[in-house]
Order: sequence, then structure tokens, then C-alpha cells
Amino acid sequence: MNDDKPFVDLRKYDQSRFDRGRPGWYVLLWWLVQAIAFPLTLHPLNNLRCALLRLFGAKIGKGVVIRPTARFTYPWKVTIGAYSWIGDDVIFYSLDQIHIGEQCIVSQKSYLCTGSHDIQDPAFGLKTASITIGNGAWVATDCFIGPGVEIGANAVIGTRSSVFTNMPPGQVCWGSPCRPEYPRVRE
Repeated sequence: MNDDKPFVDLRKYDQSRFDRGRPGWYVLLWWLVQAIAFPLTLHPLNNLRCALLRLFGAKIGKGVVIRPTARFTYPWKVTIGAYSWIGDDVIFYSLDQIHIGEQCIVSQKSYLCTGSHDIQDPAFGLKTASITIGNGAWVATDCFIGPGVEIGANAVIGTRSSVFTNMPPGQVCWGSPCRPEYPRVRE
């Protein structure tokens, strides 16, 4: 391959097979509601934010806390279990399903990314895969969780970690790339 000639030809990019799960007008309505309603709600108004997400198809459990600056690309592809917390500026890039268990914490500025592109494809084809975070897990501040990742129950993902592979249950993990470091134990 000639190194100065682009590998990709973005004129060939075709997203027509990607299913957003709702018609375009519905997606735009959600983005408008999220852009206006979420940032204008006071921090304690979790019930209102949860109700809006449910109205647009998200499955949200009892007692969930979602901060007003959290963002959801397609809420109908999101499930959040009871008593979980979603911090400020968390992004759910939900091109595919995102499942958050019960009693989980996803801390501020974390990015849950279910989409990427095929680097071997000259047309830069879209690839998606779901993310699952098990019950009792904590994703600490400013983490990146990649497509297809499963984080086991009661795992901890340390601050600013980049998670590209599955993390086992009950382990404290960190780094870029993220790796299990030691067991999480109850005191």
C-alpha cells in the first residue's frame, strides 16, 4: 500500500443498513427534548429525567439517579437497573444496547461507546456491539467503555481507564488498556 494515499474512501461510506430503532423524526424529537429538558431540570429531579427516558423507550428501574448533563443517543436501547447512579457528563453512545445492572455507578465524564468502524474496510463500515455492566459495578470518573465489553458484577473500573475487553466480576481493574489488579472484598 502506498503510504501517502488514503486507505479509506469516505465517499463509499454507507450507513443505510444501520437501524436506529425509531424513525428519524422520533430521533430528532428525542434530541430536542434531551437538549432542552435535561439541562434545565434541577439536580434532585431524577424522577423527571427518568420519566422522560422511559417515555422514549428506556427501561429504567426504581430509584435511579441520573444527573442533568448525562446524554443518551438512543434511549430505547438503554436499560438501567434499580438504584443505579449515572453521573454528570456521562455519555451513552447507544448505537447498540447498553445494559446497566442494579446498584451500579457510572461516574462523571465516562463514555459508553457501542459503535466504531471497520479499519480494514475502505468504506469505513460501521460496527456496533452492546455493553453490559453487571450488578454492583462501579465505573469511576472519565472511563471509556468500548463496544462489546462486559464488566462483571461488583467490579470496579478505576479512574480514566480504557476498557476494550471484558472485565471479570469482583475485581478492581484499571489502566489503559484496563486490566484486573486485585479482588474487591467486603470489609
